Amino acid sequence: MTTIEKTADDAVREGAGDGGTPLLEVRDLHVEFHTRDGVAKAVNGVNYNVHAGETLAVLGESGSGKSVTAQAIMGILDMPPGRIPQGQILFRGEDMLTMSAEDRRKIRGRKIAMIFQDALSALNPVLSVGYQLGEMFRVHQGLSKKDAKAKAIELMDRVRIPAAKERVSDYPHQFSGGMRQRIMIAMAMALEPDLIIADEPTTALDVTVQAQVMDLLAELQREYHMGLILITHDLGVVADVADKIAVMYAGRIVETAPVHELYKRPAHPYTQGLLESIPRLDRKGQELYAIKGLPPNLLKIPTGCAFNPRCPRAEDICRTEVPALVPVTEQDGTELPGRGSACHFWKETIHG
Repeated sequence: MTTIEKTADDAVREGAGDGGTPLLEVRDLHVEFHTRDGVAKAVNGVNYNVHAGETLAVLGESGSGKSVTAQAIMGILDMPPGRIPQGQILFRGEDMLTMSAEDRRKIRGRKIAMIFQDALSALNPVLSVGYQLGEMFRVHQGLSKKDAKAKAIELMDRVRIPAAKERVSDYPHQFSGGMRQRIMIAMAMALEPDLIIADEPTTALDVTVQAQVMDLLAELQREYHMGLILITHDLGVVADVADKIAVMYAGRIVETAPVHELYKRPAHPYTQGLLESIPRLDRKGQELYAIKGLPPNLLKIPTGCAFNPRCPRAEDICRTEVPALVPVTEQDGTELPGRGSACHFWKETIHG
């Protein structure tokens, strides 16, 4: 590893949280899937961290590696065909990839919990929501069915599900999409974990319900001082809740920044394209911008920068050399805290 790559990794790992040891630190993580057509490289050297009380938003189009990284953290990848050939996932300084299956199970749910994007699929359709919520307490804390049910009602009240006592015996299909997502949040919060991974928690919800779900997550995070990883493709969702952002493309992180800095001055053409594609009131009647082309086939990732076939700034070097994630600086050379870009021409992008 070169000196500049070490410096870039250090920049990526800086957090806006409590300044101490990160709750979670992902180091040089690689995930691949062996298929009949070849090896799909889904995650290619990801580095990021999350501190207590901090929200990291991971952005990118479908297929960028966001959810696969989360599944690797949770230990729920299907292996095979999945495989983690290298990397570390450190939770409070301990590498979960080298833990025994039993030790990892003790962390999953109790210390790290996940909210899945499709609540209806994630919940068991033939069991009541109260039974499913109570299972966390029966399995992890040994509570009786009666006490577990009481805890389930408390959780449903906590996430503001109306008439929780009357609805605790209802089934998932009897709730609206927004209410089901609140049940998923309640399930994740059941054991008061240190870290929650929310994978597209507002998918398929209308704008008003999206705002309610995000407000609820932010409120619970403040109350319990949890770390939060918010996985999404929607830049609008994270603007008011994230502390820092990692933008992923083709299994790599291509930009990192504090949230407001990224919106103000993106340092990668891909991030710039994502921001340009957001509908804006001041562009009423104008054609909505779209990044040309399609995300790459992970079986045949383009040489050089994976974004080069779609990039308006691409030059010969972009098609031959993979750009390292390097610190972003002001024009006078002053390093911008927490900022990194994996682009050969990031200076032109951020400084115009």
